[in-house]
Formats: sequence, structure tokens, C-alpha cells
Amino acid sequence: MPVFSRYSACAPAGNTPVLFDLLERLSSLTRVWFREHPLLADLQPVQLSALMYLGRCNRYSNTPLAVADYLGLTKGTVSQSLKALEAKGLLVKTQDERDKRSVHLTLSEPARQLLQAVVPPDFLMAATQRMGTRAQDLESLLLDLLRSIQQGTNVPGFGLCRTCRFHRTLAAGPLCGLTREPLAPADSELICREHQPPETTDT
Repeated sequence: MPVFSRYSACAPAGNTPVLFDLLERLSSLTRVWFREHPLLADLQPVQLSALMYLGRCNRYSNTPLAVADYLGLTKGTVSQSLKALEAKGLLVKTQDERDKRSVHLTLSEPARQLLQAVVPPDFLMAATQRMGTRAQDLESLLLDLLRSIQQGTNVPGFGLCRTCRFHRTLAAGPLCGLTREPLAPADSELICREHQPPETTDT
């Protein structure tokens, strides 16, 4: 398994905000861990990112364009990565039942098994277990940070279905208030590209 013995934590330098340094360092450690993992030797970082997104998004958000928007990459770059994943047997492409010009991407069983083996990284899980209940507080703070960034900048939402303003909980089960379509309970925990944060009331 990947080792981090030569990647020790470092103190922030200069005038760089501490929060930025910490987030960048955590991102760097995660990239190193994935790059050194033996099960991921044949995957490029962008291909792994696409698989992780498609493994967490809902049926409204599993298109090539949605992948490009989520990763912040050009359609051409993403298209080549998706073709490579399909050739490796990790993606299955199907036509949309209503719009034959649109395609949906789903993970194959080997891809699901691969992600289950590597996500989340072992080092992160071990660290959060050592933190105990403080890890839950950290998750809540990071979620608040993400929401603040999305509300203050023009970036796609891509949030969890259950945190969207359109999510409805009815006696018959969850419902998407935007499409008026019923949702399976598991859908509420998936990423949606149409996500919009709940409306806030000024006080």
C-alpha cells in the first residue's frame, strides 16, 4: 500500500493563508496516495476523478458534459478519458430513453469494486477515526465552507440531493421538486448537477 514516510506535514510559509495551505496539503497527500496505489497503476488521475464522480452522481448528472463541468475540464479532454475508461471495461454507455442524442454513463461492476477498494483512502479513514467526534465537526465546517464558496462565486452546485432546495420528503417517499419525479431513498445521497442550496431568509 502507499507510504507517506517521506511526505511529512509542513508549516505554512510566507503570507499564504493557513486554511489554503492545509487544504492544498491534504489534496497533495491524497494525490500521492492514489498515484502510489497498486490497483490504480493503469489509471490516469483524470480517469480516476471521472470514475469517482460517476460513482456518486445521480441519473440526471451522469452525462459526459456533466463530468466535464464537475471536473472543470474541456469536453475534449474528458471525452478521451471516458473513451479510455470504456475501453478498459470500467464504464458502460447507454442512450437516453427520451433523447437519443444524449448518453448516460454508469460504472461497470469491476469499476464499482475498484472504487470500493480505494475510496476513501485508508490514511484518511485512520486519521478521522483517531479524531473521534471532532471529525464530524470538521465535516460540518467544510460543508459550510463549500456552500459559502458556491454562493459567493459562479460555480456549478453539484451538491447532495438531500441538501437541495428542490428536494421534497413526502409520505410516498422523496421527490425532486424540479423534475417532479419520485426518487429512491438512495438517490438522496447522490450528487446532482442541478443542485441549488436552500433559500436563506435575511434577518
